[in-house]
Amino acid sequence: MARSREIVAAFFVSCLLMTPVWGATTTGALGTVVSSDGASVGGAGAAVGTTIFNGDRLSTADMGSMQLRTQAARFLLSAASAATVNEDGGTPTATLLRGSGTFSTSNANAFALNALTAVIKPQSDAPTIGQVTMLGEKQLLVKSIRGSLTITVGDDSRVIAEGEAYRIVLDPSAEEAQDQPPPQGAGAKGSNKGPLKAGTSKFVWYAIALVTLATVFAIHKGLESPDRP
Repeated sequence: MARSREIVAAFFVSCLLMTPVWGATTTGALGTVVSSDGASVGGAGAAVGTTIFNGDRLSTADMGSMQLRTQAARFLLSAASAATVNEDGGTPTATLLRGSGTFSTSNANAFALNALTAVIKPQSDAPTIGQVTMLGEKQLLVKSIRGSLTITVGDDSRVIAEGEAYRIVLDPSAEEAQDQPPPQGAGAKGSNKGPLKAGTSKFVWYAIALVTLATVFAIHKGLESPDRP
C-alpha cells in the first residue's frame, strides 16, 4: 500500500514538472484545470478544461485531487483540501484554507502560496517544487522537493533548501521561541546566532528528520530523466 501511494504521488509530481503551457487566454482567467478527481470550483464539479478565475474557491473530496495550470506554474490541491486563487501584481497566488497543496514553477514570480500568515514561493528562476500542509491553527509543514523556497511572515524571511522540510510555528510564544534551535535552513548555514527571540521573529521552525523525507526522495529520484526541465 505504501508503495502504491508513492507511485501515485510520483505521478502527480511528474505532472507538475512538465514544461508549463500557456494558461487560458480568456480575459480575467488565472488558469485551467488539467486534472480533476472528486474536486469542485465554487461548489460545482470541476471538469478538465474548466477555466479558473480570480477569487474562485477550489476544494477536493477525501480521496480527490485537482491540478491547476497557470502560465508558468502548476498547482496541485491534494485530497481533503481547499484553497482560493487570486492574482497579486500579476503573479497567480493560492491561499490554502485546509489540507495540502503542491506547486511547481519555472521562475521566481510564477506563483506564490499563502498559508495562514505565511507566504511560500520559489527563491529563484530555477525549476522549483514546494509543498505546504496545514497542521493546525498556527502550524505548517513546508517541504522543498526541488529547488529552494522562501518563506516569509511579515518582515521575517528565510530560505528552505532543496530536500529540507520544516515544521513552522507561527506567532510563537516566549517559551517556543526560547526552545528554538539555531536556524538550519540554507539562508542560515554557518550562522553562529543563538535561538530566535519572541517579539523579533514572526515564526519558529523545526527541521524534520530526514527519515520522514523518504517518500519525497523516492519521488525526486523517480523523476530523474535526461529530458526533464
